[in-house]
This record gives sequence, structure tokens and C-alpha cells, in this order.
Amino acid sequence: QVRMVESGGGLVQAGGSLRLSCIASGSDSNIDVMSWYRQAPGKQREFVAHITTGDAYYAGSVKGRFTISKGNAKNTVYLQMNSLKPEDTAVYFCRGLLRSAEYWGQGTQVTVSS
Repeated sequence: QVRMVESGGGLVQAGGSLRLSCIASGSDSNIDVMSWYRQAPGKQREFVAHITTGDAYYAGSVKGRFTISKGNAKNTVYLQMNSLKPEDTAVYFCRGLLRSAEYWGQGTQVTVSS
């Protein structure tokens, strides 16, 4: 069973930075697509960014401020978040897609104070 574990959330002032990490364990194969989503209080979960073998794609609201990257360790992905805004406050979830099966982590809280 694939397990996704996020870390790196916390409280930061507006304009600050955080780096989130996600490690997928339990798979002998490389995860096809690793993504970040977020869910703010009272709102639906929304796409933030994803990365495949060679490409990264971002939601318009974070493009230019967030960077998704793969780690050297297998099935590891990072989300570098710069110039954070209060509206970035949410629980951030890591999602892995492997052969059409999707796996989600429990989420890590990011809070940006104004």
C-alpha cells in the first residue's frame, strides 16, 4: 500500500517562505505524477502544482511564487513557497498517481499571517 506523508507546514508572516516535503513509501515503482493540492477552511480542495518526469504545472494563483521539484530520493517531492500571502493559508495535501490509482496524504497546515 502506497503511503504519502507530508511535512514542513507551519506559521509564517506574509511575504515569507516555507518548503513542504512529501515522501511516498510502499511502492517499488516511480510514482507517475506527484501533485500538491490545498484546502482552505470552508472551501473545496484545489490544485496547486504537479510534476511528471519532465514537466511541472502550476495553478495561476501560485505561478511565479511556488516551485515544485523532485528530490534525489525516490518518490520525493518538494513545494517551495515564496512570497506567501494570507490567502495561501490552507491544509496542503500531497497526491500521488500510480497506474491510475491515486493516493493522498493527511495534509500539513500552512498558516500565513498578515
